[in-house]
Amino acid sequence: MRTLLLAVAFAVAIASVCVTQPENANYTLPAISSPSAGCIDDTWTSTSITNVPEARGEHTAVWTGSEMIVWGGSGNTFQVNTGARYNPTSDSWTAASTTNAPDARYSHTAVWTGSEMIVWGGFGSGGPLNTGGRYNPVTDSWTSMSTTNAPQARAGHTAVWTGSEMIVWGGQGFNGLNTGGRYNPVTDTWTATTTINAPTARQWHTAVWTGSEMIVWGGADNFGHNVNTGGRYNPDTDSWTPTSTPNAPSARAGHTAVWTGSEMIVWGGGMFLNTGSRYNPIMNTWTATNSTNVPEGRSAHTAVWTGSEMIVWGGVGSNTDLNTGGRYNASMDSWTATSTTNNVPSARASHTTIWTGSEMIVWGGSFFTALDSGGRYCAQSSVTPTPTPTTTATPTSTSTARPTPTPRHRPTPAPRP
Repeated sequence: MRTLLLAVAFAVAIASVCVTQPENANYTLPAISSPSAGCIDDTWTSTSITNVPEARGEHTAVWTGSEMIVWGGSGNTFQVNTGARYNPTSDSWTAASTTNAPDARYSHTAVWTGSEMIVWGGFGSGGPLNTGGRYNPVTDSWTSMSTTNAPQARAGHTAVWTGSEMIVWGGQGFNGLNTGGRYNPVTDTWTATTTINAPTARQWHTAVWTGSEMIVWGGADNFGHNVNTGGRYNPDTDSWTPTSTPNAPSARAGHTAVWTGSEMIVWGGGMFLNTGSRYNPIMNTWTATNSTNVPEGRSAHTAVWTGSEMIVWGGVGSNTDLNTGGRYNASMDSWTATSTTNNVPSARASHTTIWTGSEMIVWGGSFFTALDSGGRYCAQSSVTPTPTPTTTATPTSTSTARPTPTPRHRPTPAPRP
């Protein structure tokens, strides 16, 4: 039966700016604002299945500015350490090298630095991991990461890219954690995050980067109880500030969060909730999102920020996996359903999504079995996208069975072989 370790989808941090690059990266992939300029709004296009990577869920994906890189995850039998780059302009896949690649894993995290993808943590064949690797798509090569002073092994954690460091926090080792670390790819070094005033231990929460702070919220504690608390971490001062709880959304895990440039929007999760709220860190206040025309409640879905809208899609509903979604316009506080006709991908959870500037690309995931299919959803935006600065652990499920209608959390999961 699918392991419903409800996890978080992508925390898209539009405001982050890459200011420091690894020393071995002397070329940055060109950013393109609209690889599919002229696509028709609210329509789907299938992604190519030629040279497509092995089917998987619980993997990660980042956007480089011109390509989507998917890596790792759980196949139909084993976790994998393979990946590929998808070019939406040519609708083509290119396999990523496995030479010196990190060990196979799932429920890990990945961030894009501007020149490299950094993957870290997750569940491997022997349990939680505290290892990772840096992938350079220009040279198609991997560089290992130091484990000196690295955080405790974990999965179901979150990671953000600040412009110079990757910050990982929380997650599940053999118990929930409220610890984290900052990784500097230039010096290949780790620095622990303070635990003073840190949020309580949790996994399957969300995190976004605001440009100056990491905001974590929600998740499940060591007893499997969902929480509706969070905290803001300032790496400059190595300090935590709690998020307010008045008017905060109900406790949940398996939800999504996006950063709009001024607010964090959380939505869904928990027992198939279809509610959400907007958090303003300057005012330290919450405002509920409109419930009119809201999509069906769900968990283990994904969300992207387009520059003007949050698009949620897929996930586990109360009765089955879903291939529906909705677009939330923050300025209008209104919802519009996403199309379910033509080339809409099949229902799934544990998938990944990225935003290109004109399209949301969905790929992989599972529904009874792991999937190697995907789709591109056109939602025209006038905002030039920032290449993916941060992703979080992909929604957790076993790739070989139906989802259980009622989600559960396991404080100590048994890793796959």
